[in-house]
Amino acid sequence: MYDEQRIYSLLERIEDAILLIQNQTDSIETADYFLNSQEGIFMLGGVCMQLIFIGESVKTLDAKNAGYLADYPEIPWREVMGLRNVIAHEYHHIDAEEILNVTKKDLPVLLSVIQRMKNEI
Repeated sequence: MYDEQRIYSLLERIEDAILLIQNQTDSIETADYFLNSQEGIFMLGGVCMQLIFIGESVKTLDAKNAGYLADYPEIPWREVMGLRNVIAHEYHHIDAEEILNVTKKDLPVLLSVIQRMKNEI
């Protein structure tokens, strides 16, 4: 049996983090923005912190609710958790292009699944 209240709370926090990232990066078109100004570098740091939070929350969901994420195979959950580890442990080797790619291509898909997960609780 899953702890639905805890799951819902984590899903809401993940959703909020995704929406924050999307709101802050909506107008960014190239990774150069992250690298060519103090504001961009600060923004990259903020995005990375939210991605760490998302990855950590997914790890918590996985650890506390074994098998739950398997019901949503369209998301590469191990990669979500792995990105958290890369950002947290190899911060000075972050690829701004890859982070932008995650924000523009992967997060919309993740958001859709997170919202579906919430609706199914």
